[in-house]
Amino acid sequence: MVEAVLGAGADAVYVGPRGYSRRRSSFELTIPEILDLVPLVHGRGARLRAAFNTLPATAEIPGLLAAVETLAAGGVDDIILTDPGVMAAVRARHPGLPIHASVGCNIYNAADLEFYREAGVTQVVADCRLPAAELRSVKRAGLGLEVLVHATTCFSYIGQCWLSSYTRLGSQSDETGKNHYPGSPNRGGLCWRVCLKEWDLEGGAPPAAGFHLKNDAFFQVREIPSYLEAGVDTLKIQGREYSVDLIARVTAFYRALIDACRAAPADFDAPAWEKRMADLGAARDAERAGRTRELIREGETAQTA
Repeated sequence: MVEAVLGAGADAVYVGPRGYSRRRSSFELTIPEILDLVPLVHGRGARLRAAFNTLPATAEIPGLLAAVETLAAGGVDDIILTDPGVMAAVRARHPGLPIHASVGCNIYNAADLEFYREAGVTQVVADCRLPAAELRSVKRAGLGLEVLVHATTCFSYIGQCWLSSYTRLGSQSDETGKNHYPGSPNRGGLCWRVCLKEWDLEGGAPPAAGFHLKNDAFFQVREIPSYLEAGVDTLKIQGREYSVDLIARVTAFYRALIDACRAAPADFDAPAWEKRMADLGAARDAERAGRTRELIREGETAQTA
């Protein structure tokens, strides 16, 4: 996938170190695998970013810091973190290494920005619901700004939902001694997407069935010109659980959209671009629906086994 998205026009690629990036291991990479990508990414003039966006236990912090040390020495350009204590530790050990505050930090106001800046953050990943005025406050604070243009919304805030782990929380260790907790992406596992099961609504008149809690995938198109005008530094495409072909096509779409907006902002035609996006949206929804069914089934099977 890395080579495909670089060929489609990506300026940076983010990868997940195994056990530390809120995905199952098949969507993550080992430390040697990440280091092997450095020449490829840098050879294309792009940046390589590693997402350590879980919340480690005390016993896991030395291993995480050792992994950051290896990646920084090997040429990884930026580190994405969620835990404030880990941010401070990484900043103390690597004062020149850019640190990005993950979307899971749930940064929503100026006080949050100041807190994470003091922790050593150089760029923040804004929540997709953050209004334009708050986005501009990030730039006024002197921090880099990153916005998700393809991702999912959660009925809760990202990283704040307990439905999955309440339903079923497992525990297992890998060959490195890193603990994984299926049911808790915050702790190196995965989410069963319990919110997308069919829920019954009781207590009303009459009772109803077949409801889903809000967990929608989205593409942002109309907002791109305003993001560029506001000085957004990174437009991020969430893509690790999708097919290589789909994410390469999505990357190429946004590359063309960004370049067109920069070249002739007055000519931006939102309906035309949304029409071009329609087929990608349908393909994305089909892949995500299949993945959701797999996760729900896996969570239920594990719970009853």
